[in-house]
This record gives sequence, structure tokens and C-alpha cells, in this order.
Amino acid sequence: MKLPSLDSRKVLKILKKAGFEIERQKGSHIILKNYLIKRITVVPKHPDKTIKTSLLYSIINDTGLSKEDFLNFYL
Repeated sequence: MKLPSLDSRKVLKILKKAGFEIERQKGSHIILKNYLIKRITVVPKHPDKTIKTSLLYSIINDTGLSKEDFLNFYL
């Protein structure tokens, strides 16, 4: 299944459903952490811009989720 085009708000919403919390923000980058599995990822917050597919795959890899799990939180 192909990844949909997502902006930072949607990615943040998905990651919060997956158990990630906003740790801090530095400029336009939001650092999220999941305290249970001890994983950290960074999501760029640029208004009205979608996140490129390659960066989205990198975020998914950082979280330790599979692509299918990530999409299940999206739906």
C-alpha cells in the first residue's frame, strides 16, 4: 500500500495515537518521544507543506512502527 500525502499536523496526530508525546520544539522541528519503547523522532512543522515520502519513511523507521501499523493509526 502506498503512503498517502500527509502534512505535519496529520503526522503528529498519528504519532500521538501511537503513544508519542511532544518532548520539545526547536524552531520548526517538533521532537516527539515514546517513553514506553524509548524511541524519538523529529517532525518538521512547515505550514501548508506536505512531508515528502522519503522523510515519512524515515519518521516511520525512527518510531519502530511498520508501514501498515502507521497507516492503521491514520485510518
